[in-house]
Amino acid sequence: MDIAKRIKRHKKIRSRVFGTEKRPRVLVERSNQHIYASLINDEKGVTLMRVTDKDLKGTKTERSEKVGEMMAKNAQEKKIDSIVFDRGGFKYHGRVKALAEALRKGGLKF
Repeated sequence: MDIAKRIKRHKKIRSRVFGTEKRPRVLVERSNQHIYASLINDEKGVTLMRVTDKDLKGTKTERSEKVGEMMAKNAQEKKIDSIVFDRGGFKYHGRVKALAEALRKGGLKF
């Protein structure tokens, strides 16, 4: 995947997506080996939590699902039930899709 195209897609997404205190933004970042999910309040410019798969075992897709489940559980504990999903310019398939579906299963609404 061409990095310039991904950055262009991400800028386009970010022009429309904005996280608030009641509905924070979930940013997905993906590398070749790991996946990261951050819960961000853009009004205050604060990262509320960050979850990574570095200590998890399994395939990359299975680890992505576990990251989504952990993020949903932690968000529910902070009384957050609705989010804005920011895929970071990555295409919505594979690991990004697995993470998003795990967030939905965990009770978060997009």
